[in-house]
Amino acid sequence: MTKGTVQNKDKFLNKIAKRLGRERRNSGVKLPEWAKLPQYEVFKDFSQDELMEQFINHCKNIHTSVKVTKKESLKETFHEAISDLGGKSIVYWNDDRFRYYGLTDALYEARAHHNIDVHCWNPQLGEENVKVAEKANIGITFADISLAESGTVVLFSNADKGRSVSLLPRTYLAIIPKSTLVPRMTQATEKIHKMASDLGRMPSCINFISGPSNSADIELRLVVGVHGPVQAIYIVIEDE
Repeated sequence: MTKGTVQNKDKFLNKIAKRLGRERRNSGVKLPEWAKLPQYEVFKDFSQDELMEQFINHCKNIHTSVKVTKKESLKETFHEAISDLGGKSIVYWNDDRFRYYGLTDALYEARAHHNIDVHCWNPQLGEENVKVAEKANIGITFADISLAESGTVVLFSNADKGRSVSLLPRTYLAIIPKSTLVPRMTQATEKIHKMASDLGRMPSCINFISGPSNSADIELRLVVGVHGPVQAIYIVIEDE
């Protein structure tokens, strides 16, 4: 893992210590031991089915439709979601999970039978992928982690999984294996820290997406589609 150079680190830390009225500490620093850890109590001991129920309930609050299906009926549900989002053109990740779940074939079927333009993210094409994503009607990715508390999908980007796929198209479709569901941000960050420790690196980008883009002004008037997809559908696969 390549590390960058931190400039003026000692000078900066020494100045902070001086402002605190003490010598700078280089050892003996311990993390605090908290008497209460409420972040671990949310949906504690929930089964995957119970987490899925909470996830679906919260999606109602973030203007996101959820379709639940089994692997054997995923293709049918997938085509239904594409139709609900208007078809036309699709950009999707170069992700082995599309092949594993039979969705690569489903995308070819959409192209052949419904005249839908389909583009798989290709790192060799560089910025051309971004141009395609800007014009696409639907962006499709898998979720790497999903948060039951907030209806959030967490996406890990790399060369084959461009972040533009979930950000630039008019609509967004997330494929969510039920096994990716965790209670909340607490468990997601634990998984990310473990991944960084095991692999010695982090994804190039980590996105937390909670439904279609929206914003509210000072009068709390909600506007959907300000800076990203105006509509989102989640497909949860009961993979356990």
